[in-house]
Amino acid sequence: QVQLVESGGGLVQAGGSLRLSCAASGRTFSGYAMGWFRQAPGKEREFVADITSSSGATSYADSVKGRFTISRDNAKNTVYLQLSSLKPEDTAVYYCAAGARWGLYNYWGQGTQVTVSS
Repeated sequence: QVQLVESGGGLVQAGGSLRLSCAASGRTFSGYAMGWFRQAPGKEREFVADITSSSGATSYADSVKGRFTISRDNAKNTVYLQLSSLKPEDTAVYYCAAGARWGLYNYWGQGTQVTVSS
């Protein structure tokens, strides 16, 4: 069982930056693949980025590639999402997710709101 708590969301102007954090409980954090997803009002939840448990390989949605960076600190049981060059269309609730297999996520946080003003 993994519990996830996101933080770091807020209101930012277009072009600005934020860093989201996701703190995980449990002693086996390093064994989980971690991902970030987002859901904008009236839209379905979509993949943003993820990172493997072992090699630290990453993948990104085309819409955020080159602007967002996912990273993890296994010593702190935390995964981060650095958001840069933010656009109004990045406005959404951002969710952290964990899974035993890369691409298969079955633990979810409560989400943190990111609002980008134009």
